[in-house]
Amino acid sequence: MKNLTEIKRRYAPPKRLGSSRLLTVLLAAAAGIIVWQLLWMLLKLPGFILPAPAVVWKKFLQVLSNGLLWRHLSFTLLEVLLGLLIGSLSAAMLGYFLSKHPRAENFSSPYLVASQSVPIVAIAPLLVIWFGPGLFSKVLICALTVFFPVLVNTLVGLREVPQDLRELMRSFKASPGQTLRYLELPASLPVFLGGLRVGATLSVIGAIVGELVGSDRGLGFLINVGRGQYDTALVFVAVLTLMMLAASLYGLILLLESRLLAWQTWRQNA
Repeated sequence: MKNLTEIKRRYAPPKRLGSSRLLTVLLAAAAGIIVWQLLWMLLKLPGFILPAPAVVWKKFLQVLSNGLLWRHLSFTLLEVLLGLLIGSLSAAMLGYFLSKHPRAENFSSPYLVASQSVPIVAIAPLLVIWFGPGLFSKVLICALTVFFPVLVNTLVGLREVPQDLRELMRSFKASPGQTLRYLELPASLPVFLGGLRVGATLSVIGAIVGELVGSDRGLGFLINVGRGQYDTALVFVAVLTLMMLAASLYGLILLLESRLLAWQTWRQNA
């Protein structure tokens, strides 16, 4: 029992790591607001160019109380989550297939690289025209934005699996499913999650690009409304909400990473 307690104490993650990170984020946000207030006081720009933080906060409370912000945020969040899920799953499956078939990877790599040379903002209007301004086109744009970084990280992670461990699995006559479960998945997971972190932030960009092109809902639509009415405070509210959404998704991926990769801490402390 004493040995078990010692093991738990030794390998337990730092309890104050999350609180210290949260404190750092809050301090950075406070510093940004102070700089914003100082710029507004020094430059003395009109409100439709640079509103004061207090004006933006008042607008935020207004659109939050009347339900306008949540209505548009929920639609954007749905697009982001569906696009992130579809894009990351399809990229992971294709990455695994290409890692097992080098000829297929060599054949498809020029097309994959060429597809990434075209900015998503250039093909978003085509996707909206082809599939309409509804939910499907926005989810497709998000998925395409997420797809490439997750695919590349999946391929890199699978390539970094030590060859001697692969030979060991073959010596045990492990099936492809067992090799994937017990070797390839744990070994490639750190790199894959790194790509997922990038994809989580890019998915928000994809959703907003689609909504700016053509939509009647979402935070991108709210930005268009504020721009058309010269309501810069409303634009700031939408943009800051997008930043918080992206930061929240990034934080969730970090939390998932800390749970799934706890074995790395145990191995380093062993």
